[in-house]
Amino acid sequence: MTDLDAVADELYALAPEDFTAARDAQVRNARRAGDRGLAARIAGLRRPSVAAWAGNLLVREHADEVTALLGLGEALRRAHRELDGAQLRALGRQQRVLVEALGRQAARLAADAGRPLADAALDEVRGTLHAALADAGAARAWATGRLVRPLSGAVDFEQAVGGAVPAAGAPAGPEHAAAAKDTVVPLRSRPHDAARRRRRLDEARRHAERARNEALARDADLAEARTALDAAESRLRELTEAALRAEADRRRGAVDRDRALGRVAEAEESVRAAAGQAAAAAARVGELAVDLAEPGSGG
Repeated sequence: MTDLDAVADELYALAPEDFTAARDAQVRNARRAGDRGLAARIAGLRRPSVAAWAGNLLVREHADEVTALLGLGEALRRAHRELDGAQLRALGRQQRVLVEALGRQAARLAADAGRPLADAALDEVRGTLHAALADAGAARAWATGRLVRPLSGAVDFEQAVGGAVPAAGAPAGPEHAAAAKDTVVPLRSRPHDAARRRRRLDEARRHAERARNEALARDADLAEARTALDAAESRLRELTEAALRAEADRRRGAVDRDRALGRVAEAEESVRAAAGQAAAAAARVGELAVDLAEPGSGG
């Protein structure tokens, strides 16, 4: 591992907001040591995006899961080369479960570090995982733990990493970088390599099975939550319908009250009219009685 890679490993372990100040301090250290070439290379290291930083967190904090995904990627690429449809289908299911599980882990790590991931950044983390599964170069780039930006099919993997990307066959992760060799031995010439690849595939399958079980447990939680939501929505509909019925009854009662008030008003008017007529009739009766009582009346 070059001095540049050692410095890069330290820098890309930091949160994005701490990167620039730490990088500039390393540049000053290199200059004071008289290594202006190293200082220039350190100065060229770029601050990682949030999605790249989250992908780097996975590499540093979950080495076992990273190994599982890299092993699964090797198996997938081999199945593609061999056109093994049954193996591709089985590994494809593991791929979906493992990528989703690692995406959730990246989100938890970022949140624990005080930088919750937006949906777009989480999608970019998943894109990096898919790229690492699909391409050996992308896998080596991601496994350095020094991504500057998330990986995709359109990204130059060499340019997406701070420092050097190990050659094919060389250890890639930060914890293995010091063991990288100048000469890479082809995979097929290594002793016991087939057995080692089988062990890695078995390990990848075990990790994928654990991830699948976790996903099933989350599915059960989701089903329970949906059942509670359905019950709450049903109760809300009942209460809403009852409220609507009560409002309709209230409106009908108001109409009936207004009609009754109208009838009372009409009856009161009739009573007043009848009272007036009765008073007029009484007065007439009084007049007639007076006429009858006068002498000579009645002829």
